Amino acid sequence: MKANDISRRGFIGMGATGLLGLALAGCGKSGDAGSASSGSGDAKKGSVYYLNFKPEADEQWQALAKAYTEETGIPVSVVTAASDTYEEKLQSEMSKSSAPTLFQVNGPVGLQNWKDYCIDLSGSQVYGELSNPALALKADGKVYGIDYVEEDYGIIYNKELLQKAGYSEADITSFASLKKIADDIQARRDELGVKGAFTSAGMDSSSNWRYTTHLANMPIYYELKADGEEDTDAIKGTYLPNYKDIFDLYITDSTVDPAQLASKTGDDAVNEFVNGEAVFYQNGTWSYKDVKSLGDDKLGMLPLYIGAAGEEKQGMCSGGENYWCVNSQASADDQQATFDFLYWVVTSDKGTTALADGMGFTCPFNSAKETANPFAKIAKKAVEDGKEPVTWAFVHIPSEEWKKGLSSALTAYAAGTAGWDGVQAAFVDGWAREKAATA
Repeated sequence: MKANDISRRGFIGMGATGLLGLALAGCGKSGDAGSASSGSGDAKKGSVYYLNFKPEADEQWQALAKAYTEETGIPVSVVTAASDTYEEKLQSEMSKSSAPTLFQVNGPVGLQNWKDYCIDLSGSQVYGELSNPALALKADGKVYGIDYVEEDYGIIYNKELLQKAGYSEADITSFASLKKIADDIQARRDELGVKGAFTSAGMDSSSNWRYTTHLANMPIYYELKADGEEDTDAIKGTYLPNYKDIFDLYITDSTVDPAQLASKTGDDAVNEFVNGEAVFYQNGTWSYKDVKSLGDDKLGMLPLYIGAAGEEKQGMCSGGENYWCVNSQASADDQQATFDFLYWVVTSDKGTTALADGMGFTCPFNSAKETANPFAKIAKKAVEDGKEPVTWAFVHIPSEEWKKGLSSALTAYAAGTAGWDGVQAAFVDGWAREKAATA
């Protein structure tokens, strides 16, 4: 998923007003959250409406929808939310009589808001195709969501430019070594023909998720790991100094002045990397489509180092936050049509090819094809070499408001209009406040 995607991912919070509106809009529709997911309707009388979360995969989903309709005669409509608008779009669409029959939540926190609209999938064929049942989103003894893609992220780099600077991947095994090399590249940028070691750390909504979600994952992950906790209502900020170190490196060894980051976008970072203006670019497997023009032989990916003890044994950040949910308020016929469509997507040659090759996904289904995505292969190789993947602890981030507060604080810090204390407060105090508000 490219996160010119929601918060890349940021659809979590939902206000009481929105919930009330959806509850009222849902009145009178057939089905409920406890309905059997084996499907009792007639698919040939139904239709599918998928509200897609991934803008970078829109073309492939449109093609799949067309192919399925041509093959079965069952109408499939795919609507893709614009960048960073999925939650807003989902609320709007769910209030309509022709609401999505298939949508997404991003994990346990997102499920809290939408559980009443998620049918139990435990009896569905698509759940039976899941290669690892642990990847299902469960609560109250029911299966409310199915994770359909496993993704990885880290620091993508241009092998050719790194070698031109006199280094290789083997030279970077920790934050200290990353900083040493990035500082050297930045100092020699004119000689090397680049504008900076790192692409711009844009704080525009198309890019800020890389720092308020993916980079923020690192101090959250290491703190929870050290404390032996899966989640917490009160983050202490133990690893915030490390978070500051890596963010400082991003904004000082950059293609642009830190004061310009407020308006820099995700596309700016992509263009800088593809045009050879920067060596390093924080992103993940979903961004392969954006950078593959460089050629697979020039693309590499490093773990996201922050200076934590033992990080030389660290792999990529690997996980999933994309859970398919079937609308419990849809008609029985539409539900059955949606179940059948999902099963076709994860088992047919057309569906599995589109997921693996067209979208570049690593999918956890029995019939899934291996993706050609080089970043996914790098992450897999790291595990095979004994490196420990960093789990996606950011799924426990309490709300979208927390991310917005952190983004504002980071933007002000980068611009030099506020100190790091503001980031600390947004991270720690904001966490406690939003956890209490969403409890």
